[in-house]
Amino acid sequence: MSVLQRHNVQVRGRGDRMMMFAHGFGCDQNMWRFVAPAFEDRFRVVLFDHVGCGGSDLSAYDPEKYASLQGYAEDVVAIGRELGVDGGVYVGHSVSAMVGVLAAKAAPELFRDLVLVGPSPRYIDDADYVGGFSEAQIHELLEFLDTNHMGWSQAMAPVIMGNADRPELGEELTNSFCRTDPDIARKFARTTFLSDNRSDLEGVQTRALVLQCSEDVIAPREVGEYVHRKLPNSQLVILKATGHCPNLSAPEETIAAIQAFV
Repeated sequence: MSVLQRHNVQVRGRGDRMMMFAHGFGCDQNMWRFVAPAFEDRFRVVLFDHVGCGGSDLSAYDPEKYASLQGYAEDVVAIGRELGVDGGVYVGHSVSAMVGVLAAKAAPELFRDLVLVGPSPRYIDDADYVGGFSEAQIHELLEFLDTNHMGWSQAMAPVIMGNADRPELGEELTNSFCRTDPDIARKFARTTFLSDNRSDLEGVQTRALVLQCSEDVIAPREVGEYVHRKLPNSQLVILKATGHCPNLSAPEETIAAIQAFV
């Protein structure tokens, strides 16, 4: 199976540059359906699913490879090279923001611009670093997922999404989480929430846009500000949007911020 088949890669639009969209934990490329089409008149838009998610080849999931975000970054590089991406734009949501940083370090020729939506290099607080969670809270969250995947999805998705006045958004994320293979979800959650990629921000010269929601329980404002400080060629935009998924809850604002950057 080719790398493009393995990741259910879809390419649409037109233009000289490619724009690759990468989804977050428990999601798939469908999470970009309100944002990606807005760029098809200027870019060749690339959508894909991480192995273990959406329409990807689940049999390709390797627990050892995907025990770190580096494994996911290797896939991004492989997709980019297969498609001949050169000086493209990478748009990564949540955990895929740091995946994009790792990919840019490994293959700097692929992406001239990074758009990091709700990035977090570490979710656990550490000394003067604010990640948003104590270590005990993260282990409690992971233990809940281990014992009750469906219950975890139903409890956590509305919290992650925010926007309690629009329950349909939380329901969509719940359904997305519930569609994920439980065993892979548990492993991906550990990779996501226990990783510490702060040092990987060092030395990244790629132009970057950090999109930070004004209220986000998963990646609070301090995290977005930290990423911005560590990336010397970055801009920080605080969205009016709340929650962790502005690609679903505030697509127009998200589109406008990316268009102004690229």
